[in-house]
Amino acid sequence: MVDDAEVAAQVARVADGLSERVSELTVEMVELYARELPHLVNDDESVVSLLSASLFQNLDTAFRIFQHGIDPARVEAPAAAMEYARRLAQRGTPVIDLIRAYYLGQTAILNHALEEGTRRIDDPKLLGAMMGKALTGAFAFIDRVTQQVVSAYQEERDRWLLNRNAVRAARVRELLDGDTLEIDTLEAALGYRLRGTHLAMIVWHAVEPQQGNALGSLQSVTAALGEDLPTTGAPLLVPADERCAWVWFPLEKPTLPEEEQVQRVLTKAEPTVRLVFGDPGDGIEGFRRSHRQAGRVHALSTAAGEQCERALTFHDVGAIALMTSDLHATRSWVTDTLGALATDDEQHERLRETLLVFLSTGSSYTAAAAKLTMHKNSVQYRVRKAEETLGRAVTDNRLDVELALRLCQRLGSAVLAAS
Repeated sequence: MVDDAEVAAQVARVADGLSERVSELTVEMVELYARELPHLVNDDESVVSLLSASLFQNLDTAFRIFQHGIDPARVEAPAAAMEYARRLAQRGTPVIDLIRAYYLGQTAILNHALEEGTRRIDDPKLLGAMMGKALTGAFAFIDRVTQQVVSAYQEERDRWLLNRNAVRAARVRELLDGDTLEIDTLEAALGYRLRGTHLAMIVWHAVEPQQGNALGSLQSVTAALGEDLPTTGAPLLVPADERCAWVWFPLEKPTLPEEEQVQRVLTKAEPTVRLVFGDPGDGIEGFRRSHRQAGRVHALSTAAGEQCERALTFHDVGAIALMTSDLHATRSWVTDTLGALATDDEQHERLRETLLVFLSTGSSYTAAAAKLTMHKNSVQYRVRKAEETLGRAVTDNRLDVELALRLCQRLGSAVLAAS
């Protein structure tokens, strides 16, 4: 049986041997990253210097743990390692690259430990026990340090994005308010070109998401939508609050996303996500107008509540959206126009649905029946019942009736009378 004290002594001797080569091993680690994670090395000189300092301090700390039998769970990550993690966060480097760097380094150093142990130890059982202790200690050290550096990365990333977004949000609000600002300065501050065609979107969580990191999920939805649009660059996303973001897509040509594309993105997103679009517009005025339109549709969606569709466009509901600024007046107008047909219950909802389809198909019973998958006689019966409820023929004031029906369809109980 291998003596534990002898195993610890051999581990300490191997660590002694490696600690004498810490500078050499640091250079080797940088070369390893140049092959496996080249973007960490092909970077600003100051950042690469900080990487080297982080590697040196991590190696030195790890060797001291084995030399002196220190519990890895009590070790704090070196200062250079924490600062390097913060710097990567500021530069937008994915956190997975930071984690991978640690495990690549661990594998390389354990290989050196095996070589050093093989050179020093002839007894296979003692060598195996020594490497087992080294593996256990190394994993405990890496686990402890990566938890700390990833935490530092995330805190810095959140802080950095918050500060950057605060500056961008202030510039965007000035732009939307119509303040006279130099366009080149604005584009530099926003990292977004204002001279082209813009499509504005408002994306938000209708309720607090269960997963947390609400803005992060909105960024993911925005990125996914941007992949399906003919854009000329990255979208501009500015948080409006902790659950809502304003977005502009820079377009090659005026277009809206296909409904299937939007639904595909929403299917993968959290069920709390909602989004609305304005119409595409050119230049700074188009930037403003498209956002104002999206804001109108956002008000419509908010007024409609949970029953509203998850995605709406100004193109489809613009006329209705323009009426939501005074919801009390809208509700009164709907009641005046539809009378008892605006009652909030299933019976009147069926009549409203049939009448709306009937009017939208050119007052054709046959076309309405086909769209509703109903018998023509059933459509005629419902239209007649709707007219009886209205107290007049639908041809009287038809445009107002159709608009009021669409308001009921979109806003539901927000404009309906209680039954």
